[in-house]
Amino acid sequence: MFKFIKRALGLIVIASLLGFAYLSFWPVAIEPVSWDAPKAAGYVGPYAPNSKLATLETVSLGDYPGPEDVVIIDGAIYAASYKGAIMRVDFDSAAITKIAATGGKPLGMEAAPDGGLYVADAYKGLLHVGMDGTVTTLTDSVNAAPIAYADDLDIGADGQIYFSDASVKFGAQAAGSTMAASLLEIMEHGRTGRLLAFNPDGQTTRIIADGFSFSNGVAIEPPHADGSESVLMNETGRYRVLRIWVSGPREGQADVVLDNLPGFPDNINPAGDGTYWVGIISPRSKWLDDNSAKPKARAMAMRLPESMRPQAENYGHIIRINSAGEVLESRQDPKGGYPQITGAIAGGDGYLYLTSLTAPDMARLPE
Repeated sequence: MFKFIKRALGLIVIASLLGFAYLSFWPVAIEPVSWDAPKAAGYVGPYAPNSKLATLETVSLGDYPGPEDVVIIDGAIYAASYKGAIMRVDFDSAAITKIAATGGKPLGMEAAPDGGLYVADAYKGLLHVGMDGTVTTLTDSVNAAPIAYADDLDIGADGQIYFSDASVKFGAQAAGSTMAASLLEIMEHGRTGRLLAFNPDGQTTRIIADGFSFSNGVAIEPPHADGSESVLMNETGRYRVLRIWVSGPREGQADVVLDNLPGFPDNINPAGDGTYWVGIISPRSKWLDDNSAKPKARAMAMRLPESMRPQAENYGHIIRINSAGEVLESRQDPKGGYPQITGAIAGGDGYLYLTSLTAPDMARLPE
């Protein structure tokens, strides 16, 4: 009996040492960088919990779930699906019509001047999609390097297309999905995201600014008094909204417009009255905040089963802000009935359309 107990204890010790060695030294995909996350205030003040998103009108998208972004052209609703499709959605009749397939992961979209769509595709780059189903790649590289994670876009007054490349290091296709790549970039916090500009006239792509922790939603602002242009861009991994100057004497510089959000901001869209809707895809992770300055702990977490790592939570939340970063409105559903809300689009028809990374439906509610 004594020999059996001794052998069992020995096996336990060996297993413990092997487990420690695995958790401490096994190679992982990320090289975490230390940073100091701002202390989360939680859902207080302008973010006080409410249930304004608890009751929504929805329409099933059938074979094309995950309407990450929506564009409305002459009253017609177009949505991008994580299945790779662009479809037209008739909310009243519940008719869903596929108009194109990008062969990738279409995310942000805007109306193109010719009646088609500009699409930021996380796998393919910046695309043009015609209403006849044709898909044309506008750009998939900059300075001879690939665009690994085209995310969102908007169009400047001069026709240039400004779009985010969420991560240079963790491409969405290479990681297996947009969510997988986003988690890698945020867990590492290497700040490899950037803002790019494509000039349709010269067919050129340039880097406006870089060094962002998952650059995400993009919304062009009206030209400033001196003619300079800027965009509002969500920096998801740092819980904030930035103003990036895209022309004029401050081109490439960034200002913080709204900091220390209670969750991860995703898309940002004009509300039609000079304000902007920001989608909060998930609340912040206390574990990530507590370990922001502990790179070894974050690397160790990547060696755990995926189910034990920090995960996005379903908590419905959108906010409306002005250009000064003041929170004018906050609509929530703490139960997360409509999951992983990426943003909100003012339809011009009295409704606010909600978008989601994973939902099987499109949702709307009165503005």
